[in-house]
Amino acid sequence: MTITFTTPTADTAEALHHQRAAHGNNQAAAQASKALTDALDATAAYDKILLRAAAGAGKTHALRHMVQQALDHPSCSRVAVTAFANKQVIPLASDLGRELGADRVCLFIARDRWADIPPEIHDNVSVATGTADIPASCDVIVGTSHKLGAFGETKRLLQYLGPADNGSSPFDVLFVDEAWQLPAHRYATVEKLAPISVGVGDVGQLPPLEPGEQNPWRGDPGHNPYRAWPTAYPAGPTTRIVDLPAVWRPTATQLPLWRAFYTDWDQLHCVAAPGDRAVQLPPMTGTAASVWNAVADGNPTLLEIEGLPEPEAADIDLPLLGVLEQLLDPLLDGGFRTVTRSYNGQGAPASEVVVDSTAPHGDPLIVILATRNQAVDDATDLVERLTERYDLPEGVLVASTVDSWQGQTNAITIAIHPLSGAEQLDEFNSAFGRLAVTCTRATHGLLMIARHGLDDLLDTTPARPGTPLGEPGPRFLPRQTHQRILSAFAKGLLTVPPSV
Repeated sequence: MTITFTTPTADTAEALHHQRAAHGNNQAAAQASKALTDALDATAAYDKILLRAAAGAGKTHALRHMVQQALDHPSCSRVAVTAFANKQVIPLASDLGRELGADRVCLFIARDRWADIPPEIHDNVSVATGTADIPASCDVIVGTSHKLGAFGETKRLLQYLGPADNGSSPFDVLFVDEAWQLPAHRYATVEKLAPISVGVGDVGQLPPLEPGEQNPWRGDPGHNPYRAWPTAYPAGPTTRIVDLPAVWRPTATQLPLWRAFYTDWDQLHCVAAPGDRAVQLPPMTGTAASVWNAVADGNPTLLEIEGLPEPEAADIDLPLLGVLEQLLDPLLDGGFRTVTRSYNGQGAPASEVVVDSTAPHGDPLIVILATRNQAVDDATDLVERLTERYDLPEGVLVASTVDSWQGQTNAITIAIHPLSGAEQLDEFNSAFGRLAVTCTRATHGLLMIARHGLDDLLDTTPARPGTPLGEPGPRFLPRQTHQRILSAFAKGLLTVPPSV
């Protein structure tokens, strides 16, 4: 059986690629860098500089550049770099250590997290678990907000390191990576470490909640102590906000989907041009050939399936995963390759990188994402079966929750749509950040699967209270926003014959 996929109907505005796209990011980063220089020169009264980005915009690269810039300034002797989680600060410290030297960069980490540090990273950074252990040579201290913001830590840093050039705080600049994931109450514990804060991050990610806490979002920042801290600092005399206008991660044909999420961007372009990414497929026929050819074209692809037995619950859908397993069988059995055009720092095309599924390296090739733990448990079982069946090497196929995969990248994403099987939009399944993260991990292809009925659900579900128009606030996806995003997908329908 073959499936015909419709053409996406979303945004078709002209896009810039290669150097022309990257130039916009370079200009934006230069504007943020100038604001930081002006603040250190005391010619501008900025105490907050916010570099906003879409997913895959190269924001961490910009942050590392600004760290170097700050240290080169005569009024800056020491900086701190923080983020919410160790999985963010550990690789960031390693990258900074490679660039600046292990004697200058200290990874400041809790004693019980020492085992989380990969052995090779110890070659790139100095590591300290106590304030008194921070080497005097280190002028970049990297740690989570929980570590740097621990009770009494500012006093201890001043005691052992002394004030930075500003004369009163231990650091001259505080850099916050993935800033929109750091809740306001956590930022409050580190804000006084430096007179200037530079926040860099993706504005479209998940709400910044600590694990185990109930989401307190009410649509009104005044009633949400767990909102992302940059949202409390609108553009004004002491805050400078700059947007990065290009993304490096997606294929050119995925750009309309990125634009559907970041609708308030004045412009959004893509460094990858048509033809820069490819997925080379094995010989296949029938349904699998239709689906994987659609994914390999680069367009975000939605496959709706009807005729399935009823699921145990919306998030426990073994029949849906059974169809996915059948689709994956010929792809994994025959093997596939990804082809990626690399670029220099200015976005100019360079060599091609080919990764074969028989010998993967770098990012995982295929990741299956689901929103709830039970669904991921079932997907993990699927991954384990297929890995054993085809003796797949590590890095070909993995499963994860969307929340856990935030900040990571893979070649092909297979995701269960959060509204699959739902009877209505609720606070969890319609959350903006969760779907945005789901749809923006892939560098080569995106396949969204769902039970048939998404359009009917969005046409008939009642409006949820929130804004004056009767729809939820910006942290949720109302009907119209879901419809706008789905318009960026190529859509196909698979009818499963009734089982005998």
